[in-house]
Formats: sequence, C-alpha cells, structure tokens
Amino acid sequence: MKKLSDKQQRMVRYVDRFLSEKGFPPSIRDIQRGCSISSTSVVDYNLNVLESRGIISRHADISRGIRLLNKSSESRDVLTVPVIGMIAAGEPIPVPTPDTWDVAAVSDTIGVPSELIGGKRNIYALRVKGASMVDALINDGDIVLMQHVNAVENGQMAAVWLKSEKEVTLKKVYVEPDKIRLQPANSQMQPFYTESDNIEIQGRVIAVVRQVN
Repeated sequence: MKKLSDKQQRMVRYVDRFLSEKGFPPSIRDIQRGCSISSTSVVDYNLNVLESRGIISRHADISRGIRLLNKSSESRDVLTVPVIGMIAAGEPIPVPTPDTWDVAAVSDTIGVPSELIGGKRNIYALRVKGASMVDALINDGDIVLMQHVNAVENGQMAAVWLKSEKEVTLKKVYVEPDKIRLQPANSQMQPFYTESDNIEIQGRVIAVVRQVN
C-alpha cells in the first residue's frame, strides 16, 4: 500500500487529537484550519483517500461525520441528530417545535458521539445566534444539543417559548415567587421577567458543540 503523504498523516493525527480532546469529530473546515491546508476541497480529497484506504469512515450527509477506524475510536458510535433551526441567545426568534419535525425531511444534521447524548431520547439540535450565553461558554454559531422536555429544574438552561411574544429564547430558567426569571449568562445583559403562564419549555440543553474559529 502506498505510504500516506505528510498532509494525510497530519490530518489523521489532527482528527485523533480533536476526538480525544472534544469528544466529537472535527468538521472539514476545522481540519483545514488545524492542519493549515489551502482549501476545504483539498481536505475533502485527502479524506476520500483516507477513506479508500480504510483509515477513516465518513457519513457524507452528516456534519462532523468522520470516524477513525482504529481501536481508540471504534467505541465512538456516531448518532445523527437533526438541526431543526436557529435559536437566538439574545433577541428571541421562532424555531419549529419538536412535535412538528419530519426528521427525514430535515436537510441539516450533525453527527455526535453516542456518549455525548448518554442514552437520552428526543434529542435535537439548534444553532445559536447571539452572545447572551457567552459566560456559559456558548458562543454565536455554536450548536446546542437539546432534549425535548416540558419542565426543567431551577438554573437549568432551556429553550423557552414566550407565548405572548410568539418567540423562543435560550436562557437559564429560575422560578421566583411571582415571576419567571430568564437569566442570560452574560454579565453585560439584564434578565427577562415574565409570567409563569406565558412560557412553555421546549427543551433543555444537554451539550454544546463548539465551533472553532
């Protein structure tokens, strides 16, 4: 078998290191930046070579669907999670409710290791827009993995539907004597107060997939 090029060896080492450090696979753009490769098309070409040689496997329709075919990565089962929309961690914006998805029709998905989900059911993902949760290490462009639940404990981070405003927002939820406090994780922003009958919990955050700049 032809020896791997230096670029391909760098890519394999990067994928292995990324998986070990973050617990999920890198994207093509992560590999491009991390290995100082000229373009994503060059990364894609070399990933195809690595796949043809049985060094990696790829899920073509799944973002971050790369898997190393060796003992250290065989236990990392990759599950497909639908990315059903965008949620504002600042100005609330509407997103679909989980009971209206047709997962087969969702065009955007993300591959995540099974251990990140921990056997939980009813999991979906949202892209974050805004900076109100930066102190919780959730930045603009990150993806939050959500479990569809209709109640959370005090201080848990949730997607909250505001009925009157017909909007949804990502905040920490606190039940106070006469109000619900939706608390941003950003010291520069003020909490939002509303009545308990004005909110509906659409899901709680179980994990964050951070985008590498």
